[in-house]
Amino acid sequence: MVGLSLGEKHFIQGGIAHDLRCDGRKRLTYRPILVETGVIPQANGSARVRMGATDVIASIKAELGKPSLLQPNKGKVSIYIDCSSTAEPAFEGRGGDELAAELSNALQDCLLGGKSGAGAGVDLSSLIVVEGKICWDLYIDGLVVSSDGNLLDALGAAIKAALCNTGIPRVQVAAGASNDEQPEVESLL
Repeated sequence: MVGLSLGEKHFIQGGIAHDLRCDGRKRLTYRPILVETGVIPQANGSARVRMGATDVIASIKAELGKPSLLQPNKGKVSIYIDCSSTAEPAFEGRGGDELAAELSNALQDCLLGGKSGAGAGVDLSSLIVVEGKICWDLYIDGLVVSSDGNLLDALGAAIKAALCNTGIPRVQVAAGASNDEQPEVESLL
C-alpha cells in the first residue's frame, strides 16, 4: 500500500472539515445514477447503470430446466460477473477473475439470501413450472464496462433493474403426461 504525502493528508482532512469532496459533492451525497433498461434485445431482461465513471451492464436469460433433487420446489439462479480488462488495468490477468468471483458471490448472497433463503430478493419457488420436473433457470450476467468505484452498488442496481425488465414466457404443460414422463411444455409468448 502506498502512503500519503503530508500535502495529500491535509487536502483530505480539509475536505472532511469543509464537508466537500474533490468532485464538488458533499461527503454523504451519492454519485448521480443513470439507469437504462432493455439495452440487450436478445435477453429476457437487461439494464445498464452508470454511477459517475462506473459503467456496468446486467442481462438475464431465462431457460427451462430441471429443479435440483434437494430443492424440487424451487427454480435456480446463477450469477456470473465479468470484470473486463479494458475497464481497469488492475483487472488484467488474475486480478479481474478474483474480483469477479468476489462480486458474484456477494451478489448471489444478497439476491438469494442465506442457506434458508430468508431475505432473498428472488422467490425461487415462483420459478417452478411443474414441481420436481420443470423450473425456470435464470442466468444473470454482469459486465463491468468501466470502474471508478462502487462496483457492488452499481451491479446490484443493474441486476435489480434487469430483473424488473425481465419477461418470462408463459408456459402451458401438455395434459396426458404420466407422473414418470417428462411433461411437454408449450411456450406461450
